[in-house]
Amino acid sequence: MEEKKIDIKVDENVALGQYSNLAAIRHTKEEFIFDFAFVFPDGPKGKLVSRIILSPAHVKRFMVALESNIKKYEENFGSITPAEVPPSVGFVH
Repeated sequence: MEEKKIDIKVDENVALGQYSNLAAIRHTKEEFIFDFAFVFPDGPKGKLVSRIILSPAHVKRFMVALESNIKKYEENFGSITPAEVPPSVGFVH
């Protein structure tokens, strides 16, 4: 069976990426919501930098891909030491 290829256009501002040092995950039966935020080191404030909403099936594929990539990373660079758990987070509009 021939593998299909998908070409994805990437806008420059998206290609630059966003730095996040905190992630929060919520879910319903229909979707998972991933909020990525930057928490400022000099105070108890932060800013949401990205929100990604995925179907449960896509989250499962993402988890498998993430586990595979973490394994490859640790094989090349050594074990990742988990950071301390951040304080609880509330989102304001």
